[in-house]
Amino acid sequence: MVIGGDAGGMTAATQARRLRPDLDIVALEKGDWTSYSACGIPYLVGGHIGQLDELVARTPQQLRDQHRIDVRLRHEAMGIDLDRRSVEVRDHDHGRTVWLPFDQLMLGMGARPRRPDLPGMDGDIVHGIQTLDDASHLLAHAEEGPCDRVVVVGGGYIGLEMAEAFTQRGAAVTVVEQAPEVMRTLDPDMGALVRAAMGRQNVEVRVGVEVDGVSDGVVHTSDGDLKADLVVLGLGVQPNSELAADAGIHLGAGGAVSVNRRQATSAEGVWAAGDCADSYHLVTTRKVYIALGTVANKQARVAGTNLAGGYATFPGVVGTAATRVCDTEIARTGLSEHEATRDGFGYHAVTAESTTTAGYLPEARALTVKMLAERNSGRLLGAQIVGQQGAGKRIDVVATALHNAMTVEEMTHLDLSYAPPFSPVWDPVLIAARKAAAAVAEADEIR
Repeated sequence: MVIGGDAGGMTAATQARRLRPDLDIVALEKGDWTSYSACGIPYLVGGHIGQLDELVARTPQQLRDQHRIDVRLRHEAMGIDLDRRSVEVRDHDHGRTVWLPFDQLMLGMGARPRRPDLPGMDGDIVHGIQTLDDASHLLAHAEEGPCDRVVVVGGGYIGLEMAEAFTQRGAAVTVVEQAPEVMRTLDPDMGALVRAAMGRQNVEVRVGVEVDGVSDGVVHTSDGDLKADLVVLGLGVQPNSELAADAGIHLGAGGAVSVNRRQATSAEGVWAAGDCADSYHLVTTRKVYIALGTVANKQARVAGTNLAGGYATFPGVVGTAATRVCDTEIARTGLSEHEATRDGFGYHAVTAESTTTAGYLPEARALTVKMLAERNSGRLLGAQIVGQQGAGKRIDVVATALHNAMTVEEMTHLDLSYAPPFSPVWDPVLIAARKAAAAVAEADEIR
């Protein structure tokens, strides 16, 4: 049995079906959609995608017909009885509750938007964005009612992507962020570059500002009141792990379901993947909670293999993520300065400014690379990139180097491609690696 109809649950279910044609697979989904791209929701809201259904990779009927998975929509798992090997299920269409047995159980409940415990945060104009059901409700609000003034609470990935989306719809958008800068997964100096770019696109950003509540179409903040036709939560997500915890299954990093390298939970025959599960970080060698679709699909493929009787492992993550806000691409991988300090790493941090192509070409655009290297060893710890078109995907080179535990000196010798339309002779990532290697070498001489 599978709980959850998106990446974690359905990827595991289809993988198990490929390996075991004989399995009876039942999938429970409390919403109306399966196998969809939640990452595409901001582009739907911004008008780049015409219809919500275009974000669906596999419909429930396709899963039934092509993969013989018994998908049951609007069926919500209410409890797990490990002794009885059964799940309590609420059938919302028929208003009844039943118990369904299982031999193997796959947990793919995903996550939900963080909603602060403040007055008015459960009001009709306040929307969290995580599922297609959330997107449907948000679009209905935006299209049926006034949507001239939008306040985004939180300056993370979703918050900033939604700010851009509503700007493209012609709304006046204000982002309110409690931290000193937007994008807390970046260091403040890199976040400042993102905030400046948003300002150039007429998005008002207020940092260091706390939200006190919402009432009567007004968002109350420590920096004054903001009128709002619609409020979007961009505070990140928290795992839907309560069902597992109530059943006695162990939780791990970030309150997510704790899993081992095979995606097995603490309960025999129960597996978990995706935004409800934790991960192993290859740089820090500790458990972390990272809710990304890329991670969910990889974990779920491993889980599906194992629950079907095969053997597969998920080695871990390095925290790679990218987005685009207005005309600015943002990417990061590995550790930021805050994370390196928190985990006890001594490090050197360097910043390199370059261009996306050869500087003499008219299409050359500026980009900034920040890179961290461990003291003494010179091991690469992480990097952040902020720039215009052609900047963001360069982070994949750094992620690859992190997966292979390379030093910054070793990175300088990478045989990367070059042609003037794609890069300067020295790619910006390699320029940053050279600076980091020089910082390590200089420190060694002083020591």
